[in-house]
Amino acid sequence: MNRSKLYRMAALGAVAAALTGCALLKSPDPVQTYRFGGAAPAASQTIGSAAPAIALRRAEFPEAVAGDRLLGVTGTETAYIKGARWVSPAEDLYMESLENAFAGQATRVRVVATREAVRSGRSLDIDVRAFEARYDSPGAPPTVVITARARVTTLPERNVAAERMFSVEQPAAANRVGAIVEAFDTATRDLNTQIVAWTEANTR
Repeated sequence: MNRSKLYRMAALGAVAAALTGCALLKSPDPVQTYRFGGAAPAASQTIGSAAPAIALRRAEFPEAVAGDRLLGVTGTETAYIKGARWVSPAEDLYMESLENAFAGQATRVRVVATREAVRSGRSLDIDVRAFEARYDSPGAPPTVVITARARVTTLPERNVAAERMFSVEQPAAANRVGAIVEAFDTATRDLNTQIVAWTEANTR
């Protein structure tokens, strides 16, 4: 084999290696980030210091939805919705939205820090059981389902003074990410409104 032919083969090999490297370094598909819960509202009114105080303990989320991915469920199959992420972990956004709901809606209960709750003797525990978009069939607009257990407990004994399961379903207007996110936002606001009202009714 002559030298020129060897040079051509080496050049072709280098091109092939470069193309393989480009394939491996291909840019990932773009991901759009979203949020739910909205900005903090103005306080509904001044709540007196004599009002019952309660501490919001950090909500617990299932591992599959605690992060920044949106979970879709079809029957027994699950998959994360492609190209979409929450701007922060879902459990962080939810806690922010719940605090905002108490700030804007509560009229008879003061939300306090955990240390103050030890003195007041009350805390609110939220255990989120489902936070997902459920599809009746592939490609159909899903329904966002949020299920959570709320408990009012007394401290330091951690006795349960009141407990209730909440479940909210909000159909998405279309099988589009924007519509699904809007359904998550609406469902979260609905759930939080119910939790605030229930907490006030069960905190004395």
